[in-house]
Amino acid sequence: MTSDNTRRDNAPSAEPAIFSAVITPHRSLGSTGFLVLMLAIGGVSFISGMVFLLLGAWPVFGFLGLDVLLVYVAFRANFRAARAYEEVVVTSSELTLRKINPGGRVRQWTLNPLWVRLERIVHDEFGIERLFLVSRGRRLSIAACLSPDEKADFAKALSSALGEAKRGPTRTVLE
Repeated sequence: MTSDNTRRDNAPSAEPAIFSAVITPHRSLGSTGFLVLMLAIGGVSFISGMVFLLLGAWPVFGFLGLDVLLVYVAFRANFRAARAYEEVVVTSSELTLRKINPGGRVRQWTLNPLWVRLERIVHDEFGIERLFLVSRGRRLSIAACLSPDEKADFAKALSSALGEAKRGPTRTVLE
């Protein structure tokens, strides 16, 4: 699990996938909600600013406009960060993890599922806090954007897929 462990060809595996998942950060506010929120904040700030302007406190009007601008910039940064995601694919001969950052830069690791184990850091009160893929003494963080319950479900499904990959392909006996 080193940096030179990435696949050079980026070609999809010919084997059928035992497990495949795309992990994306949760965002509860969509584009319509963002527009409504910004209109509401802008409207309240404008009305409040006009009141202060009429009372002679004209600098407050500018600061309220600056607040609206800062809220807008913060949400845009949040939406940009939401473009990051992770892809996990397990076949009988390899586990592929691709991490795509918000700018589109791809980092990819291809591991042998026979040597991979899933390590969990669990808090007694909150549940699973961190998940790691461990192979040959190296740890790779995975699914950091999921909630503890979602991490538990993901860990269960991934562990099952790794177990199936370690058992190897099964043959059906025809009678």
